[in-house]
Amino acid sequence: MSEKETSLVFTGDLGFDKYMAGKWTDEELLSKEIKEFLRSGDHLIVNVEGPLSDGKKNTSLDPAAAKLIHSMDPAVADFLVKNGADIWNICNNHIMDAGPEGLSDTLAIAKEKNVKTIGAGMNLSEAMAPIILNEAGGIGMFGVGYQRACRKAGDDAAGCFSWSDMENIKRTIEEIKKTCRWCIVVAHGGEEFTSLPNRYVRKRYMDYLSMGADIVVSHHPHVPMNYETFPGKAIFYSLGNFIFDTDYQRSQFNTEFGILLKLNFTKEDFTFDASGLKIDRDREKVVRSELPDIFTDVCEEEYEKLEPLAAKQFIEATKRQLKYMKPDKFNNATEEDFKENFYEPLRSGRVPEEVLDMQIVYPISLLADEGKWKESKLESVKKYILDQI
Repeated sequence: MSEKETSLVFTGDLGFDKYMAGKWTDEELLSKEIKEFLRSGDHLIVNVEGPLSDGKKNTSLDPAAAKLIHSMDPAVADFLVKNGADIWNICNNHIMDAGPEGLSDTLAIAKEKNVKTIGAGMNLSEAMAPIILNEAGGIGMFGVGYQRACRKAGDDAAGCFSWSDMENIKRTIEEIKKTCRWCIVVAHGGEEFTSLPNRYVRKRYMDYLSMGADIVVSHHPHVPMNYETFPGKAIFYSLGNFIFDTDYQRSQFNTEFGILLKLNFTKEDFTFDASGLKIDRDREKVVRSELPDIFTDVCEEEYEKLEPLAAKQFIEATKRQLKYMKPDKFNNATEEDFKENFYEPLRSGRVPEEVLDMQIVYPISLLADEGKWKESKLESVKKYILDQI
């Protein structure tokens, strides 16, 4: 690290419960190669998927929803610090799983450990606040999270910086660019278990670049996804899982895989390196793996050809999700039953043109049968998607 250059390593989703409960005490949880990559950068940015708190957990939910509650022992902080995580993204759909108290506890622990946080706070001002690194001409970084699940912070309400708050996002980017060469948006968003971004997610991240951001690094889908480069800019659509293993995810393809991303900056330019990882579910260890075929540069021309096929894959993943969450209703569902669910205006979680908008995605998925995706030159990407349908 110097004033002229620096490198930042980013991980995907991290949660120490379910199959990973107590695993922060395992000295062999991370393989030597994984530890070396984490330490190869000057800063390590980890997505902390849930509060670090001894506080009371939400026990009022029905059993299906309770499966998706994630809180972590405060002792996880020592594991994170020991492995070099000096910046925590806490803007995600689980940071409020123990209420405002859980977020407050997490912020207090981060402060005690001399760790910086982005994306969430006890009010909107705290949630919006970027961190500024002085290296490589200056790097400003902040976190945003998708709606509705990332609880939105208010003037006097704890929560996340909403990825929908475009006015404040634009203002934050512009303020960063006044003094910094680089602006990074760390986004917790996109659809779970999909291979390529749905068009409204892609557009949102492109809008951040149009506002002046240079790089978007995203997580939440729990599977690796593609990236997309532009002159001097890039979007990484999902880094998949880092340390996270639940039955909910095991019901889907490729949730045992993730990506460690290293961004290397000078004042003039940036490059990136990446390492694949795999959660060895027989031993519950995180080991190095080959980069997945989906982790490649998918330009707009290729995206337009592949979008219907990726939409079809996402629809199939959503059907599996529905069967997992509501087996009595969906295990024997017909295509018409699923279609009725997809077109329900008040479908759970749906935010029109932002999240789980099946009224957009489902019709696109039907176009896969026309076969335009066969024209794509990205043979390994096509196979990767087809293997999930």
